[in-house]
Amino acid sequence: MWNDNKLTRLLGIQYPIIQAGMAGSTTASLVATVSEKGGLGTIGAGYFSIDKLESEIKAVKEKSSQPFGVNLFVPNQNATVNPLQVDQMNEWLKPYRRAFHLEEPVVNIDETQKFNEAVNMIIKYKVPICSFTFGIPDALTIKKLKEHQVILIGTATTVEEAIENEKAGIDIVVAQGSEAGGHRGAFLQIGHSTEPMVGTMSLVPQIVDHVSIPVVAAGGIMDERGLLASLMLGAQGVQMGTAFLTSHESGANELLKDTILKSKETDTVVTNVFSGKNARGINNQFVKEMNEYQGDIPDYPIQNQLTAQIRKAAVQQGESELTHIWSGQSPRLAEKQKAADLIERMVSRINDMSNL
Repeated sequence: MWNDNKLTRLLGIQYPIIQAGMAGSTTASLVATVSEKGGLGTIGAGYFSIDKLESEIKAVKEKSSQPFGVNLFVPNQNATVNPLQVDQMNEWLKPYRRAFHLEEPVVNIDETQKFNEAVNMIIKYKVPICSFTFGIPDALTIKKLKEHQVILIGTATTVEEAIENEKAGIDIVVAQGSEAGGHRGAFLQIGHSTEPMVGTMSLVPQIVDHVSIPVVAAGGIMDERGLLASLMLGAQGVQMGTAFLTSHESGANELLKDTILKSKETDTVVTNVFSGKNARGINNQFVKEMNEYQGDIPDYPIQNQLTAQIRKAAVQQGESELTHIWSGQSPRLAEKQKAADLIERMVSRINDMSNL
């Protein structure tokens, strides 16, 4: 059976379909729906306060008794505040803040405490699965979660990153191809090259050949064709973001959904201007204007905090050109639909093909 493998058995799910932990865009309804339909729903907790995470976990548990996960951002231990960089960026952002009547934000780069509190919350409520992006947690965190039988999912954009995930004790690794929407999960500097941008079809079989843990394909996968292709490449499942981002249950605002639904594959770009970390989204006025900036973009999470209020205000005023619109490279395949319908259709079509 196409849906019976090490991945589905390890996660306790019926189908090898994982809803990506889209920080800021998941809802308890989306997570529970995906899990109830046999996939793995994921709470995108990257930007959550600890109280918000607790309420979301409780809400999902009230809606579903099936396995679900929480996705966390691994803190950037190397992030430092460069006052000159921040001052220069604030000067550049002044016109945007002035247009929206905003004050300069206070920068805070210490995310370690919030991360540790989130880990404790996962343990407290016996969340069965925890996934990570932006790196690998420290050994003590991994040991702590494993002592409470939490299944761990890591992210890799190269073979080397996948190997490091396995060495660290991560149970499953997501092979994030360059087509994926949202933030890149890259965390290793490979030689003197720029951040790697290996496509999903190339990345998946190479990672499969170099690790023994289950591999999940991610990047540009929107329907059963992407799932079947991924399985043929050696992956044991897929992680889908943009396909669920435009669903009815998604927490993404309608401005973002509508922009994706009207976009095409050539409209996306990888940029660090919104958050200080490379992410794929729809190209717009803010990206183009920021590309003219002559200074260095502050690292994540500093730049993310400097632009957050601008992006929020833009959404509130319907200005899609001045906020981030994260999207993978297959927006033409996006639909406004129920998450349950997406999963049911994928499963039905694969089963029909299997019976031919």
